[in-house]
Amino acid sequence: MLGNENSKSQVLVDMAEKKTRYEKLVHVYHSELYRFAYWLCRDPNIAEDLVQETFLRAWRSLDSLLDQKAAKPWLLTILRQENARRFERKQFDYSDVENDTLVDEKSVTLDDEMEQTVIQRQIAKLPDEYREPLLLQVVMGCSGEEIAEILDLNKNTVMTRLYRARNQLKEALSRDDEQLKGASN
Repeated sequence: MLGNENSKSQVLVDMAEKKTRYEKLVHVYHSELYRFAYWLCRDPNIAEDLVQETFLRAWRSLDSLLDQKAAKPWLLTILRQENARRFERKQFDYSDVENDTLVDEKSVTLDDEMEQTVIQRQIAKLPDEYREPLLLQVVMGCSGEEIAEILDLNKNTVMTRLYRARNQLKEALSRDDEQLKGASN
């Protein structure tokens, strides 16, 4: 009988520790995961759903996270998989309406807002293979190694894609700038 009580108390202790670890993960990474999810889907409601599903799956698999330093890449991988599942489950109705853009409420001038909108639109036009590593680096602050782990790629491949993404973005922004100069003449 005493052994049964000890095992029950150990289970309760283990569950309390798991709950504490989980709550810390949510507290530390919720806003970053939401920001990345929003960049992926451009819809605040879907982004919140993705983050909730990510944390639900994280709770179920929390025991598999052995290294706390790997939590961010682990959660980002789960979020990316959840986003992919979204397309497997549902066929979306597409329309010609352009997606909403993130607005930086701290921008002081209309020029700053327009510039940011142009950059966001150009990033959204990049192919997925270039956009995703760029967003992971710029929005999420991931290192090349972390991006490689999240995307299950070689680090050199990641670095090449980041280089090409920046070049494509630079070229697109230069074209936009030239078009604006030509239109103002």
